[in-house]
Amino acid sequence: MGAVLWLADRVAVVAVATASLAIFAAAGCTTDPRSPDSGDPAASSSDAPPAQRQSGQDPKSSPEPSPEPDPERSPKPKSAHQPRTVSLLVSGDVLLSEGTWRTARADAGKSRRHGSRRLDFRPMLRGVAPVLRSADLAVCHLETPLAPAGGPFAGYPAFSVPPRVVPALRHVGFDACTTASNHSLDRGTDGLERTLKTLDRYGVAHDGTGRTAQEQREPLLLDVGDGDKAVTIALLSYTFGTNGIPLPTGQQWAVSLIDPARIVGEAAAARRAGADVVAVALHAGTEYVTAPGDYQTAVVDEITRSPDIDVVFGHHAHVPQPIDRVNGTWVAYGLGNFVAAQQTAQRLTYRGVSVRFELTERRRPTGGFTVTDIGYLPTAITGADPNRPTRVLDIRATLDAPNTPRRLLPGLRADLKAVRADVLSRGADSADPDVGVHLLRR
Repeated sequence: MGAVLWLADRVAVVAVATASLAIFAAAGCTTDPRSPDSGDPAASSSDAPPAQRQSGQDPKSSPEPSPEPDPERSPKPKSAHQPRTVSLLVSGDVLLSEGTWRTARADAGKSRRHGSRRLDFRPMLRGVAPVLRSADLAVCHLETPLAPAGGPFAGYPAFSVPPRVVPALRHVGFDACTTASNHSLDRGTDGLERTLKTLDRYGVAHDGTGRTAQEQREPLLLDVGDGDKAVTIALLSYTFGTNGIPLPTGQQWAVSLIDPARIVGEAAAARRAGADVVAVALHAGTEYVTAPGDYQTAVVDEITRSPDIDVVFGHHAHVPQPIDRVNGTWVAYGLGNFVAAQQTAQRLTYRGVSVRFELTERRRPTGGFTVTDIGYLPTAITGADPNRPTRVLDIRATLDAPNTPRRLLPGLRADLKAVRADVLSRGADSADPDVGVHLLRR
């Protein structure tokens, strides 16, 4: 995706609910310039996702023969091959509940085209769209199964959430979603299959759950870029369990469970299938704890010994956790919530972080790709108050906006400081002198 800039007509942010976090905002939103005035926002050809690899088609055609060049006038050959680079952005849990679809219904009611009976999640997510669209590949984590279009919808403990969130995710810049989570089977195989069908409909690639054994067996390979600059990224997704719901009889492959030996084997298979970069998502950890738990660190330690895994990132804790370098591999242990409306007693669940890894091709004979830059984007979710709309904010951009009310600045700065402390708590900013770990700006 190329970077696409968005400018809102106005930003309205409301008072902080608590000192440590709480930004409650009601923002008026205009039509995004990427969105057509009519029709489905996800149908635009400009929103086409990175292609899933099908075959090794040669992008170059045979040129016509040319006259022998004049040695005295021929340009000098290029001195060195330019290495390929690619940026991979990963974000936290998409964990919808009643507060989020109440806001989506209210936002749809403001649109003549949608009407009050529809749901529009785009205004809720639009504040982070510029950063998402600046990445070559942006990946979300869809934690919960999707309901039928007309509902009924349900939140915790057995989720069944509005499918209209998918075109909104696609519209703001997500190309793919990981789907293996402890809630994958909340609505049985019907919910699982409905979720994947909806993602397919809107061109969002996915991994972690499957409808057939073959679908689970084949690695998700995404070609990012064009021609000889294209980079193939494999995306692998796993969860620690399914909340005690047994895997369907005869369909134990339906949800990918964490097994270090399996993960290492499937990463190697993805590499053999043509992946230049292998990224692994782990749904694990202790909820509401910013330090990674023993289970997380043990799994990460084992799988990062594999030369086939380039990046690891995690979900489930619902709060930001540190970035670290383990066995030479960069790991974002937990990304917090991207969009959610959990209980206000868990204040930290209204903070999240998206991480953009830049990977650069190594020179031969080593080959492969290595992480050369890491940017992290602290985000905040507004709307814990039932009377106010939910919005996902880019904290740094909101602080920089000239029309952000001054009374909110202390709370925003506290959020920024807290997320930064969590992310860097294991010394990521000094782990490798050749890799910058820094705040990500638009």
